[in-house]
Amino acid sequence: MIPPVLPTYNRAKLHFVKGEGSWLIEEDGRRFLDLGSGIAVNALGHAHPALVKALTEQANALWHVSNLYEIPQQEKLASQLVAASFADTVFFTNSGTEACELAVKMARKYHYERGQPERIEILTFEGCFHGRSSAAIAASGAEKMVKGFGPVLPGFRQLPWGDPEALKAAVGETTAAILIEPVQGEGGIRVLPDQCLKGLRALCDEHGILLILDEVQCGMGRTGRLFAHEWAGVTPDIVMSAKGIGGGFPLGAVLATQSAASGMVAGTHGSTYGGNPLACAVGSAVMDHLAAPDFLAEVNRKAGLLRQKLEGLVADHPETFEAVRGQGLMLGLKCLRPAADVVKAGYEALVILVPAGDNVARLLPPLTITDAEIAEAIARIDAAARSLEPS
Repeated sequence: MIPPVLPTYNRAKLHFVKGEGSWLIEEDGRRFLDLGSGIAVNALGHAHPALVKALTEQANALWHVSNLYEIPQQEKLASQLVAASFADTVFFTNSGTEACELAVKMARKYHYERGQPERIEILTFEGCFHGRSSAAIAASGAEKMVKGFGPVLPGFRQLPWGDPEALKAAVGETTAAILIEPVQGEGGIRVLPDQCLKGLRALCDEHGILLILDEVQCGMGRTGRLFAHEWAGVTPDIVMSAKGIGGGFPLGAVLATQSAASGMVAGTHGSTYGGNPLACAVGSAVMDHLAAPDFLAEVNRKAGLLRQKLEGLVADHPETFEAVRGQGLMLGLKCLRPAADVVKAGYEALVILVPAGDNVARLLPPLTITDAEIAEAIARIDAAARSLEPS
C-alpha cells in the first residue's frame, strides 16, 4: 500500500524536531552537527534570531496579496540584490526549479524580440542539475532524470563537461544560451575553473547568445562571494538563485541585465506566491547579513580552515577518501568507498553529510558555523570513517 507521503525519496529514519544554529535535535534528544544545511538552504543556520524576527513581524502584519499589487518587501529585496550584483532587475519565484523555467523563457524571448525566433536551443553540460520540472529535466538530459517522463521537451543539448572544442562546435544559428553551474552541486562539487567561465562569456559575446548561470546552490555567499561567478570577474546575462536566498523560507529569484530581460513585459510570466511579503521579508534579512562588513571574509576564513582539516582527514583515511574538492563552504569528499555508506556512517556519528554524484559526500554547513564546530565536524567525520575501516 502506498504511504500518505508519496515515496519519491529514500528518507533516512531520522525525525528532527528542533534546530539551533549548526545543530539539529532528533526527537530522541540526540544532537546532530548539520553539515548539510537542508541542501545549502539554511545559510545562516537554524532559527537565526534575525530571520525569526523578520518572519514573525511580517506574519503579524501581512502574509500574502499576490502580484496584482505592488509589494514593498519585494521591492526592497530586489533593490538589495540589484545593488549588490550585476543585475538590473529581479523576478521572484518559490524555488530554483521555477527560476530555471523563467531563465529559459527569458532567453528565448530575448531572441524572439530581436527577430531570431529560431534561436531556442539551450546548451547544458553533463552532470548538471537544474531542477525536476519538465524543462529542467530536459536540460539535464540524464537517463535517471528523464526515463519514463517522455516526451522530453526539445530545445536542449547536453555537452561533455570540460570539452571546449565540443562546446564551440555545438554553437550554431539556433543557439539561444549556455546554461551552467559555476560549481556543480548534485554533479559532485565540480568547480568550473575561472578561465573556463571567462571563455564561456567570450564565446557568448562572439555569437550573440546569453550566458545563464545556475547559482541556486553555489550562490548567496556559499563560495565566499555573493555569487560564485564573481571570482572569475565575469558578468552573466541571467542568474538563477534560490536555496540560501531565503535562509530556510521557500524563495527563489531570477536576476538579469536590462538587455536580457527586455522581452519580459506584462503578461509574459507570473507567479501567485512568488515574492510574497513573508518570503521577501526573510530574504531581506538574509541579505542584510550577507552584505554586512566582513561577513563574506569570515566565510572565506572558515572555508580555508575547514578545507585544511579535511585535507588532513583524507590523508588519515586513504582507503576511504580520495580528495577534497569544491570552493568556499561548498565542499565535497571524493570517496573510495560508496559515498552513501559514508553518509550513513555519518548518521551514526551524529553528523549530517549530503550525498552527490561522482561518489561524493557534500559538506554544505551554515555560513555561520564556528571554528569549534568545524573541529567537532572533523572529529565526527573521522569517527564515521573509522567505523567503515577494518580495525
